[in-house]
Amino acid sequence: MAKTKPARTVSLKSASPLQNKVVAPVSSHSAARTQALPQRPIKEVWPQYKRAGTEELRNILMEHYLHLVRYNAERIHTKLPDEVDVDDLMSAGIFGLMDAIDAFDLDRGVKFETYCAPRIRGAILDELRAMDWVPRLVRSRSSKVDVARKSLEMEIGRKPTEEEISKKMKLSRPEYDKIRKDAGPVNVVSLSQKRYETDSSKDVREIDVLADGRQVNPLSAVQRRDLKTLITKGLSRAERLIVILYYYEQMTMKEIGATLDLSESRVSQMHSSILARLKAQLQHRSKELEEEVSE
Repeated sequence: MAKTKPARTVSLKSASPLQNKVVAPVSSHSAARTQALPQRPIKEVWPQYKRAGTEELRNILMEHYLHLVRYNAERIHTKLPDEVDVDDLMSAGIFGLMDAIDAFDLDRGVKFETYCAPRIRGAILDELRAMDWVPRLVRSRSSKVDVARKSLEMEIGRKPTEEEISKKMKLSRPEYDKIRKDAGPVNVVSLSQKRYETDSSKDVREIDVLADGRQVNPLSAVQRRDLKTLITKGLSRAERLIVILYYYEQMTMKEIGATLDLSESRVSQMHSSILARLKAQLQHRSKELEEEVSE
């Protein structure tokens, strides 16, 4: 009769800091039976598990080899951004350990530590790939561009140009531009991550230093107001309205004429006259304006 495989639930005791990850809860009755089992050499547990395949025996093996999951998760974590939690990597690695325990063949004479390490790393990497929304080919090409850039920086002692990088990679410029375009969204930054530390208890995040495009620059607003005052100074009401409506409100000559009850040709004539006078005024005050700018 075929042996029934145990359910994929794991209960791990927190006997040490390396054994503090619980993948899925199990019943209190099952956990009590696991704790009630006497301590025994791991070499004796393996044959019993292969014969009986009980959840209690598998959990004993899981607890014994849990340090391998922590070791491999921490090694992979050193090459990843700080936003990735090592406990998340351990959660994926534990399922790799479970598969390794179920598939391990005692008759091959191979140490389990050697056999399970690739499976743990593979489970962690598979989880990372599943979480990654960027295709592997695009990420690989982006990595090659970064390697070429760093190599050129060491050779020429400055930041290389795009042309130099494309020649280094032996790519035509259209091919290189396509790689750069595809690799544009590869690097994603969390807006909640810390930008820099401050003296206060609250750190500055990326979202705190983003420029708000909706905000009006006060200096630009003041300059725009002063320029409007300078331009319209000395003009009649109708002339001032023509300047404001045409240059600030973006209205056409026809629309301005309808607003001021004037013909379009008359508005155009007045506009040309206004420009001629303003040009003469600004030329007359150019020296005064240059002195104000220099101050």
